[in-house]
Amino acid sequence: MTGIVRARYTLEFKQEAVRLVRGGQTLTSVSRGLGVSAQSIDNWVKADAVGGLKEAKGKPVNADQMEIARLKAELAKMRMERDILKKAAVYFARESR
Repeated sequence: MTGIVRARYTLEFKQEAVRLVRGGQTLTSVSRGLGVSAQSIDNWVKADAVGGLKEAKGKPVNADQMEIARLKAELAKMRMERDILKKAAVYFARESR
């Protein structure tokens, strides 16, 4: 069994996510746009409100790694949608006979 690698985001990245949420965008839209879970962004917003938003310890994630993570999440979503459409096509093909 492999261990789960936790992403580490820079303080600037977190502050930008918080700024987008406070600017009127929804947590969901910011989450999808940045490829980060909505719960993480919500935690960052709450931490920023009390002045506790800090730099992640350890090796920070660079822009390429963030883009790769976002693309992987998008690919997983597209695969799931494709599988649903395949099942629906089979179902409706049987129903129309």
